[in-house]
Amino acid sequence: MAAAYGDSIGAVEGLFRTIAWAGMLAVAVLLPAQRADAEPSTKPLKVVMLGDSLTAGYGLPGPDAFPVKLQAALQAEGISAELINAGVSGDTASGGLERLDWSVPQDADAVVVELGANDALRGLDPKVTRKALTGILEKLKARNLPVLLTGMMAPPNYGADYAAQFNAIYPDLAKQFGVPLYPFFLDGVATIASLNQADGMHPNAKGVDAVVKSILPTVSAFLRDVAAKRG
Repeated sequence: MAAAYGDSIGAVEGLFRTIAWAGMLAVAVLLPAQRADAEPSTKPLKVVMLGDSLTAGYGLPGPDAFPVKLQAALQAEGISAELINAGVSGDTASGGLERLDWSVPQDADAVVVELGANDALRGLDPKVTRKALTGILEKLKARNLPVLLTGMMAPPNYGADYAAQFNAIYPDLAKQFGVPLYPFFLDGVATIASLNQADGMHPNAKGVDAVVKSILPTVSAFLRDVAAKRG
């Protein structure tokens, strides 16, 4: 009888061990799936659009602003990016430099610089514009932030000498700092009445579409490179 009792106890213990092992196996199988599900998806690139009224969307409804439309175009190309509109109407390159530290947050992944149009319209000394843009690029380089520089061209009313000095700023700085350059932000839009607002200087909704279409390949290549380096 004692032997039978011992056999019964052993059978029960064996059953418990079997159940325990089965439970541990189930947990081991489930946990990896749970961990995989818990992993956050890749964050979109946070890209600061540092600019003036051309970036801010002067005279346009919010959805028609350049950063909004560019972000949608990038998403259509499979590029996940959050474009932060840091455009201030009336800002000069010097103004952009002054507000750089608070306009570009610490968690930014890249910056697109669109400044200088107001400098040219006001006929500011190109040396002042060059110095300000140099300061912006130096600060961003010190923060190890990738930069895409967009160029601007001087209006013809200030003469050929002024235009030559001003227009040379952007390719010179792009080469000096080793950053990609989109030569002229308003390429294909400037001076075309149907693509501009009544003031003749700010793109209308169709004009913004034209700017986005033209600049998209450059921005796409820039952000793909940023994403690849971020890993």
